[in-house]
Amino acid sequence: MASSAKDDNCGLFFETTDISSDILAAECPAFRIKSVEPLFYQPREKRIELLVEAHFNPFLLAAKDVAIDLLTDSGTGAMSARQWAALMKGDESYAGSISSENFQAAVKKIFGFRNVLPTHQGRGAERILFYCTVQEGDVVPSNSHFDTTGANIMFCKGVALDCPACRFPDCQDYHENFKGNMNTKKTRSCS
Repeated sequence: MASSAKDDNCGLFFETTDISSDILAAECPAFRIKSVEPLFYQPREKRIELLVEAHFNPFLLAAKDVAIDLLTDSGTGAMSARQWAALMKGDESYAGSISSENFQAAVKKIFGFRNVLPTHQGRGAERILFYCTVQEGDVVPSNSHFDTTGANIMFCKGVALDCPACRFPDCQDYHENFKGNMNTKKTRSCS
């Protein structure tokens, strides 16, 4: 005998003979979307035109012309209800805020660090790290530095040495399954 069930997670009704958590978990996301933003999609021909005008450099595209931003991972996920609530309760005092104290206590508890220096973004943290660790002429090898990482190293008069281990002349070749290795011969040459 068929029965109806309403799942509180997504508000959908299911017609089924077996109401089990496995079925509901497979059919329904375990979250609700709290905020939406309409997206404008440029027609394909216009997108191609914009890319050509930008010399295929995504940094030269206007954000309004990009529907799905794969250039960054900053701020691309939806926030949970608890995150929105914390934002509304946040103490934005210039110094000594409870938000900062809570953050530092959590970092210390999880990682065991004695000192915590909050930064607004990874590139800000890199700037501080490299300022403290990279001296003029230092070589910092990587399989391929992110653009701001390389810029932060060069700002400190270091050398950001890219050592990709791709077997193909073009490291964007889609037949190369993993591009995270480093060219060890090239890294040895900088020691």
